[in-house]
Amino acid sequence: MIIKKRLATGAFGLLAAVVCGLVFPTAAVADDEPARESPKVELVLDVSGSMRARDVDGMSRMAAAKQAFNEVLDAVPDDVRLGIRTLGANYPGKDRETGCLDSKQLYPVGRVDRTEAKAAVATLRPTGWTPIGLALRGASKDLAGGDATRRIVLITDGEDSCGLPDPCDVARELAAEGTHLVVDTLGLTLDSKVRDQLSCIAEATGGTYTAVQHTDQLSTRIKQLVRRAAEAPVQTPTAVDGAEACAKAPVLGAGLYSDREGFGEHRWYRVKVAPGQELRASASVAADRAVDPDYGVLVRAVNERGRELVRGSEAGSGRTDVISTGLRYPVAEGREVEDSTPRTICLEVSQSFSAPASVKRTPGLPVELAVNIVDAGDPPGDVAAFGLGRGWVLLAVLTVTGLLVGLVWGWLARWRVTVWRTN
Repeated sequence: MIIKKRLATGAFGLLAAVVCGLVFPTAAVADDEPARESPKVELVLDVSGSMRARDVDGMSRMAAAKQAFNEVLDAVPDDVRLGIRTLGANYPGKDRETGCLDSKQLYPVGRVDRTEAKAAVATLRPTGWTPIGLALRGASKDLAGGDATRRIVLITDGEDSCGLPDPCDVARELAAEGTHLVVDTLGLTLDSKVRDQLSCIAEATGGTYTAVQHTDQLSTRIKQLVRRAAEAPVQTPTAVDGAEACAKAPVLGAGLYSDREGFGEHRWYRVKVAPGQELRASASVAADRAVDPDYGVLVRAVNERGRELVRGSEAGSGRTDVISTGLRYPVAEGREVEDSTPRTICLEVSQSFSAPASVKRTPGLPVELAVNIVDAGDPPGDVAAFGLGRGWVLLAVLTVTGLLVGLVWGWLARWRVTVWRTN
């Protein structure tokens, strides 16, 4: 009995050692993985004189914004770094030049001290001008640094009153920097000019525009956008400049890239693919401004001698936010075992967007290029992949089979006719 107990104890100890050996190294490996950087969000609030208007649930626009901000600050996730910037909050005068420089960070981007942030918001009074373009540039600088998700939430009741810098142009500049900064806009009025400008800002950066008429709606929407920043995956595309020809094109590896492409422009990139591997590439072009209804995007893979290998294309008509297409190209293994030299494949991305003469051409349309290189082990997507075969052997088999089926069918047909005549 004692021996059995000792054996059982020893077996239990061995099992525990194995389990610990499996669990703790895994935990150690997990601890070595870099922690995700906390997302950054900056709320940009319009404090211009027009925010005195009392048309939001019987209170002024400014009071509604303060109430919403207090609710938002109470609900900010712990892993979000949040800041607040104002525009038109400090200069009450009529000098346009001075008023159009009135944008200041009210609360720095970081872990939220709710008491301090609420106290700062409580001191705001509707004051001056509406330099939206200047405020967006300032907010971008407030969020600079690191690889975290970055989001600006702009709350305003009017369009930019300064003209320069134009808010839409600033939004396109921010998108062209390749930092994947998203600007969401909320309008406290249903004015069509305000809607058009805020929609332009949002579309240029991949954000959203929302018209708000009630306090609870404003609070709910800001909370949603802050949570969205916390939940968004952190995958910032690498900015790259495509070339006008393959020979001058940048060499890309597997990854996600962003570029800008003018209307009707062709951009080239190079990818090294070894024998036995397959290139998978896709390109998306976003319409961040008004465009004509008919458009298309083309992605081609060609070799260094200019011979086309494969292409993918997509076309559309009507209003769109983004249009995408892609391709796959496997590089066959060489006859010689030691032939493992990577092949250079040139990728051409082009689009046929056009726009009215009044639409600005610079910067170009946003392009996002995804490149992946995998082992070419997947079966080809053609009929032969389903076991039907290919080549002269298949042709001979089909010929003989067809001949035999024809002879049998003919004999049966003649036999049935003979029987019918006899009867």
